[in-house]
Amino acid sequence: MLDIKFIRENKDIVANGAKKKCINFDVEELLKVDDERLEVMKSVEEKRSKQNEVSKRIPQAGDEERQQLVSEMTSLKNDLQSEEEKLKEITQKWQLLMLQVPNIPDMSVPDGKSDEENIETKVVGEIPKFDFEPKNHMELMEAHDMVDFEKGTRIAGFRGYILKKDGALLQNAVINFVMDKMVKKDFTPMIVPSLVRRETLLGTGYLPQGEEDLYKTQDDDFLSGTAEVPTMSYHAGDIFKKEDLPIKFISFSPCFRREAGSHGKDTKGLYRVHEFYKAEQVILCEASHEESVKHHEELTQNAEEIMQDLGIPYHVVTVCGGDLGLGQVKKYDIEAWIPSQNKYGETHSSSYFHDFQTRRLNIKYQDGEKKRFVHSLNNTAIAAPRILIPLVESNQTVDGKIKIPEVLRPYMGGREFIG
Repeated sequence: MLDIKFIRENKDIVANGAKKKCINFDVEELLKVDDERLEVMKSVEEKRSKQNEVSKRIPQAGDEERQQLVSEMTSLKNDLQSEEEKLKEITQKWQLLMLQVPNIPDMSVPDGKSDEENIETKVVGEIPKFDFEPKNHMELMEAHDMVDFEKGTRIAGFRGYILKKDGALLQNAVINFVMDKMVKKDFTPMIVPSLVRRETLLGTGYLPQGEEDLYKTQDDDFLSGTAEVPTMSYHAGDIFKKEDLPIKFISFSPCFRREAGSHGKDTKGLYRVHEFYKAEQVILCEASHEESVKHHEELTQNAEEIMQDLGIPYHVVTVCGGDLGLGQVKKYDIEAWIPSQNKYGETHSSSYFHDFQTRRLNIKYQDGEKKRFVHSLNNTAIAAPRILIPLVESNQTVDGKIKIPEVLRPYMGGREFIG
């Protein structure tokens, strides 16, 4: 959420930011509603002041004057009640519009309408060349009894799956390796809930726009699609000391997404499933663009190191304006090479938000005499089972085995191969 004062003083910048993000938002409509809100608020305050003034005069008044004042008080009360109801309605409309204001993208964000216009900025690792016909991850994992799609679908429905035997062990190995690595980098480990209240999703910017992709319970709670949501909400309403910043988390949780906007895409295999697991990097830092940029590069580098440790070829893309979310200032995607598809597929997203989320969640720090909203950043450390796709496909051998990356072998009983 942006500050309404900032929006008023920079309405052209806000409008251009929305245009760059290809988001249909009318800044003038918001300002018109805000003018109305301020006018009614002033009227309410004046009537309350008048009501207090009359109320103080009644005890000292004579009988005739008291009767007149009581009559005046009744009229004021009715007028005030009507104005307060009007203010409530206008405030609700104003709040809804405020929640729709997109954050302003960084100047370095490229123009573009979709992910097809993202800009490749780095390529790392050699794309594997096979002297045999490589299998896709489904064929490989089913051959080694690592996954069961048929029973997974029977139990969980469309996009259901069950990891078993070495499939379950391999996923746990990846997650445990990543958690251990991030703890060594002084990130605080947390296991956070995926069942969250509406306020947590409003606070992080996933509502109201992203509701169609969320699972909702009969109690109007939601299943989150990322550990970022509960992790950010963990400090809602808190005030830090400046010297306590930055604060770094590596948070793990189950995640759920309806994939409502991806009908017909990646319907088979482990790439786009409804239930998965994520270890998410989250940083809270002081309100400085330079600090945000520094930590953004740090988070991205952490994810790159993980990919390099796993021996998975990848490239990094700078996400264009039209592919940015509502609150993101800038984002990098890391995409792994998937041999069976002969292309890259997204495995990590690294973003910073300035105070867009923390203003909604009221997370501040004391900076001298002033209280400021902290800046927030996040990036996937690992998302599973998606990461298993490039991992098993890139490490397959001519005799059908899967070579276990060296960093994962301690978590896999020291074995070098599956199969």
